[in-house]
Amino acid sequence: MDYREPTIRSRELGEGLRAAMVGAGLNGKQIARVLDWSESKVSRMFQGTRGVSEVDVAMFLGVCGVAGEEGERLLGLCKERDTKSWFQQYGSRLPKQLRTLMDHEEQAEAIAQFEPILVPGLLQTADYAKAVIQRIVNVPRDEIEERVIARLARQQKLKRDRAVSCTFYLHEFVLRLPVGGAEVMSGQLHELLRQSVRNHISIRIVPADFGAHAGTAGTFELMEFKGRHKPVAYIESETSCLFMEQAAEIEAYRAILAELAVTALGEQQSRELIANLATELYADREDNDERA
Repeated sequence: MDYREPTIRSRELGEGLRAAMVGAGLNGKQIARVLDWSESKVSRMFQGTRGVSEVDVAMFLGVCGVAGEEGERLLGLCKERDTKSWFQQYGSRLPKQLRTLMDHEEQAEAIAQFEPILVPGLLQTADYAKAVIQRIVNVPRDEIEERVIARLARQQKLKRDRAVSCTFYLHEFVLRLPVGGAEVMSGQLHELLRQSVRNHISIRIVPADFGAHAGTAGTFELMEFKGRHKPVAYIESETSCLFMEQAAEIEAYRAILAELAVTALGEQQSRELIANLATELYADREDNDERA
């Protein structure tokens, strides 16, 4: 039999097919009987360990009574399951890539991220997130609140008892860019301090006086998974995003992270820098209040 190591998309397809079956009130034995398949074939479809044809998926969905947008999504996953890197275009709409990113983060065992300009979305306060999203010219005004809520929803994974292990490398410029004004930035810096003392979160700052560094190509997020699921690297631009699974791509980002680990301040030094900047910001606010 043709067993294959499951990719992220084949696993997502398997989970979608299982949800369709449960939603229809059926089980694997019933599906197999109706379609004249073996039960093991149905099981492998759920596990993502074997290639699944579009015809198989269409037949499965037909039995479960799934059509419309969800049916198209699952058929699309079937078409893309063996593609090692793929783009998702979203333009000015609420990005559908966000659901895929959240699914990846939900399943991840470890996340490592580098940010040269902004606080990572997983660490943003609501006010900071809103200030950032309001400045994105291609976001429709009536979608701002929805996108803020979606960004905050990603953070729920970090608050669980058995939370994912996260390492964040931030350039010092991230701390100094006055997003949303002094009050918003003060709240954000204090939130970074609160997050930095949690056992499963490491925040390290790349100092500005170091100069050029390994992360000059820009922001990225590397997600590692349990078992046989391959790591995924994620990058995005204004109108598209890219999920990468090829071994050479993953190793390239691992090499950047390894170099940043040497370059960045330690966790305690990073906390001290964040605290000092928060104190300076508070002093500036006091001075401005007195002059007002």
